Formats: sequence, C-alpha cells, structure tokens
Amino acid sequence: MATDRNGSPSRLDVLLDANALMAQVQFRLDIFEALGNLIGAYVPLILPEVLKELRGISQSRGKEGSAARAALVLAERCTCVESGLAEGTVDEKILYYANTHGCMVVTSDRNLRSALLGQRITVISLSGRQRLEIFRN
Repeated sequence: MATDRNGSPSRLDVLLDANALMAQVQFRLDIFEALGNLIGAYVPLILPEVLKELRGISQSRGKEGSAARAALVLAERCTCVESGLAEGTVDEKILYYANTHGCMVVTSDRNLRSALLGQRITVISLSGRQRLEIFRN
C-alpha cells in the first residue's frame, strides 16, 4: 500500500481547481507528479462544476482554450465527487467540500486561496512557475 509523505498508509484527498489542471499546459508542470513529490500518496478529486467550467473555457480559442482542453483530458485521472452544496459558485462549492471532507485544495486563485486559508483548509499552490508549495493558516 502506498504511503503519504509522513509514512501514513492512507492516501490524502486533494481537490483540484480548474487552474490547477490548466497549469500542466500553461507552465509545463506535471501536476500529478509534482503533487506526489510534495505530499506522497494522494487521491485527486474534482467537482462536476469544475469540469463544466473547463468545458466552457475549452470553447474559446487561444492558449486558455487549449489549456482547458488539455485539462479536460487530465481530469479523467481524477475521481469526480459531488460538493453536497445545491447552490453557489464553483469556489463556494470547493470551499464547502474541502471544509466538510477535510481535504487539501490545489488552486492558484488568490481569492479562493484566501477563503480556504481563512477556514484553516490546507492549500497547495504554484510557487513561481515550476514548483508547488503548501500553504497553511
């Protein structure tokens, strides 16, 4: 059985935001490998609302659309989970899920990161363009 960075036999649940998956193309960062190197064994999770957001962005032309299309392919490696919140924005649903399930969140969205840290939820975010960093409050 795989272990996390601290030797625990359980895997950590990690919820990914749209921009975390898009970083693979935008910054040439293998997000899944970088997460494994940072925290050890983990289970990548994604909300259906994040997939919907990526589908919308993927309709656009240019670098963002291309990054979103690549992110949708990468999202197939994630377990899709329902937030449990009927109404609200994607960020509110991410915050709710992370709060109720005690998982980490990967995002580069400053506002979301601040809200998560305000709720004492661990955030993993890009530090520079090639490295992930853990933020705790």
